Amino acid sequence: MAPAQEVFASLPEKEGANPQAPTDCDLKLAKVAGFKPLGALVAPGECGAPDAVELESVLMPGGTKVTIAPPATLRCEMATEVAQWLRDNVAPAALKLGAPLREAENLGSYECRGRDRVRGATLSEHGRANALDVRAFMLANGKKIVLADPHAPLDFRNAIRDTACARFATVLGPGSDAEHAEHVHLDLAPRRNNYKICQWDVRVPPAVAEGTPISPDEVPLPRPRPLLANTSSR
Repeated sequence: MAPAQEVFASLPEKEGANPQAPTDCDLKLAKVAGFKPLGALVAPGECGAPDAVELESVLMPGGTKVTIAPPATLRCEMATEVAQWLRDNVAPAALKLGAPLREAENLGSYECRGRDRVRGATLSEHGRANALDVRAFMLANGKKIVLADPHAPLDFRNAIRDTACARFATVLGPGSDAEHAEHVHLDLAPRRNNYKICQWDVRVPPAVAEGTPISPDEVPLPRPRPLLANTSSR
């Protein structure tokens, strides 16, 4: 049995090999994204990836850029799928909210560890540079849309969920488990017969039934009394 990935993660990793001639994937990605080629990521154990890139931005059809903040270290194939998703699906959905997409918040990409950071667990797709955790999107008007926020626009979150589940092999978000309650995990894990996992509950604010007692924190305070009334004697 392979040792726990946490043991490997504590060892120094070798730098990515000096990039050779661009691969077919690199050439395809260059048409839609800004990135740095990293070559092969060499790490202890099962961690690492061939043909990795540092994805910095995605070029929109109109010429504007969507920043990946911070840049994500991914396999070229995964980076290409993320770029196409942002271009073809997320950006058009954002425009319906009244402003162009400007930034995708990256909560995690390449990291040598087990699934859900459980010691001794099966290697996470993050350890293969084959996964991205997305927390939020920023629009050009400064509005930030957090995917796990039940108050965020519902139609937008539904569209993001549907398109993500169509493109990626695994989508884990709120409702899947405690580890993904605050973000959405995307990966391209290969499975037999192209089986996909889509577990993300697009939540809405809880409805307050008529007659339900209001929490003390929600009870409005009385208006302050005039200064004269507060200081006068009775």
